[in-house]
Amino acid sequence: MPVDGEFGQRLRDLRARAGLSQEALAHEAGASVRALADMERGRTRGPQRRTVQALAEALGLDDDETARLEESAALGRPRPRTADGPSRPAALALPRDIRDFTARAPALARLLELAQDAAAGRPEVGVVTGQPGLGKTAFAVHAAHRLAPHFPDGQFALDLRGMDPEPTAPREALARLLGATGIADTAIPNGTDERADLWRSSLGDRRVLLLLDNAADEDQITPLLPGTGPSLTLVTSRHSLAGLASVHRCDLALLRREEAVELLTRILGPDRVQAEAQAARDLADLCGHLPLAVRIAGQRLLGRPHERLGKLAARLAAEGRRLDGLQAGNLRVRAAFALSYRQLSPESSTFLRRAALAAGADFSPETGALLSGLSYDDACACAEELTDAGLLQSDPEAERYRYHDLLRLYAIEQTDTEDGPGVRETALDRTARWMLRRATAAALHFEVDQERAVPEHGDPDPDTAPAGRDEARAWLEAERPQWLAALRRAHASGWHREVLDTAEAMHWFSDVTQHWEQWVEVFTRAVESARALGSRQEEAVQLNYLAWAHNLCVHDPEAALTSADAALVAARECGDGLQEGWALGYGAGALHRLGRTEDAHVRLRASARCLAAQDSPQARLAELTILNTLGTLLRQTGRAAEALDIHRRSEQICRAGIPGRTKELIGLYHAVARQQIGNDLAALERWHEAEPPLRRALADFEAAQMPIWAAQARLDLGRALGATGHPEARRTLLAARDALAALKSPRRMEAATALAELDRDTAVR
Repeated sequence: MPVDGEFGQRLRDLRARAGLSQEALAHEAGASVRALADMERGRTRGPQRRTVQALAEALGLDDDETARLEESAALGRPRPRTADGPSRPAALALPRDIRDFTARAPALARLLELAQDAAAGRPEVGVVTGQPGLGKTAFAVHAAHRLAPHFPDGQFALDLRGMDPEPTAPREALARLLGATGIADTAIPNGTDERADLWRSSLGDRRVLLLLDNAADEDQITPLLPGTGPSLTLVTSRHSLAGLASVHRCDLALLRREEAVELLTRILGPDRVQAEAQAARDLADLCGHLPLAVRIAGQRLLGRPHERLGKLAARLAAEGRRLDGLQAGNLRVRAAFALSYRQLSPESSTFLRRAALAAGADFSPETGALLSGLSYDDACACAEELTDAGLLQSDPEAERYRYHDLLRLYAIEQTDTEDGPGVRETALDRTARWMLRRATAAALHFEVDQERAVPEHGDPDPDTAPAGRDEARAWLEAERPQWLAALRRAHASGWHREVLDTAEAMHWFSDVTQHWEQWVEVFTRAVESARALGSRQEEAVQLNYLAWAHNLCVHDPEAALTSADAALVAARECGDGLQEGWALGYGAGALHRLGRTEDAHVRLRASARCLAAQDSPQARLAELTILNTLGTLLRQTGRAAEALDIHRRSEQICRAGIPGRTKELIGLYHAVARQQIGNDLAALERWHEAEPPLRRALADFEAAQMPIWAAQARLDLGRALGATGHPEARRTLLAARDALAALKSPRRMEAATALAELDRDTAVR
């Protein structure tokens, strides 16, 4: 064997003796073929000790041979240039890897691809970003250890202290890197640019892995990046570093639930976790699947071997104590968030803590502006800054933002500490009043009384108000948690007129969003506000709306009957014939659902007579509803021919039109009549006649964006098509079943049964 220190020759001879190809040895040692070839050719003269050990194990060397191989490698490694002065002592070695590292396999695989790309001679850069607590540093360190064999010329790690008040300057960082490669202090230039040039030239063709942790911004990173050669640089930062071009971005996500449980298992051991499997899942959820929080929970339990997982889960379930519970030794979730919070500008810190008061899973800049007292433009700028800082997550499509659950708790803590209750309540009141006015104005786009349909007059900001029904609906749906929270606050604060005005404006909008269960809450609060104001007539109106919501939104006929009976008493006391007719009709609907068919029939006839005696447009619309309901009851009790006559009468009223009501509104009533006519014809087994009106009704409901109505019409159409053996029958019933299930309609079982019957009949045929 050679004794002159030529590592490449020695390695080549040992490989030949072992009878291994370069590919086989590279595979066994966990190195790339390119890296091994460079070593044997002498391009890499001094690989690191870890790489030499991996090669020795793959070659089956004994201790003496391993020592000689290491000695020859050491001779080729860079030495400090002591003749020019003392070298820097910092080796910048990789930090310790953690044995219980969990998940992130796809991200690791992509970095391995980058390492292989770097072998082609071009420097690669991987940027690891994300919110506090995602484990960016742990991931980068773990990846660096995994990739180390591919970079035998050195692995360097440098903490850039990007979260400190004064992050490491590029000039100082370059000095430390140059010193770690063996450049003496006296040989290091003074200027940053000169140091960057020397750093890049000193790397040359060396295969080096560089880990730059905790970066502050692009200006800090750019001078440190190699310009040429087969190197790989990993950068971690809480900021997005969007200005870095031509880099691979790795935006770490939260762990999946099963991954969070797996991390707990690796920390605590499988026996302890399996013994309390549900508590482990609960802990993962309470930690928001945030790696830092899960690790803290695990480390805390590890230090208390006799404490049950369920005990910690119960403690964390209380939001006010959750952040206190997520600390173990010097590991604290609150401290991780505080590092980022302290770096924010005054406007952004105000925005972060106040926007956390928003209701719902996400919020708009509009809501953030109201809560923080900033202008809309300033709020947008703050939201973007916080997103770049990893403190907010932006929606991929809409201009909306969300917090991680634990970060929201931290932000609310800061609100309590820095703002106090007075500022907090003022912000919530300001937001609630604005939201109620915007919600009321948006809902009035659906008002059928054209004299009342002037939404722009009441909007708090007409310049940004929704224009038309489509925009109004989009706003009401997106901001539903906000205006519902505003309604609750108004009710609790005694703003009863505002509550009533909002609920009344929502009446017609509720018809097109019948699947929203929240309508019970809206109209319950409105009833209570009417009582607080002593308005018996408004109480009757809201009680009728509430009966409707109980009947059709939450399918609770007992509660619907109670509300309808109370509405009937109130209507008769104040002499409101229209509300009396509605109360009789809603009560009939509840009785029918309770199986009291004859009682329902009597009330429907009474309602029809009451409404027919009135000549207002409102009474005509009510009469249409009652006639359609009466016809449905007749059909379901085996009197389909009578039902068909009733529904034909409804259709005639629609065709004649109603003064003061739009064609679009009458068109919807006509669609209901068509649907019922189709069902009557189907009940009479006039299947082919039933198909056209059902198709037309379905098309009308879809055009009006009324999902629950459309799903029910699709079910009726599917049944009619199935009776005639139509090829579209199964596809139509499938779509109906899925839509009804998604809307939690009680008719979903009806659709499933119809589909099963169709399949059975098809199999028989």
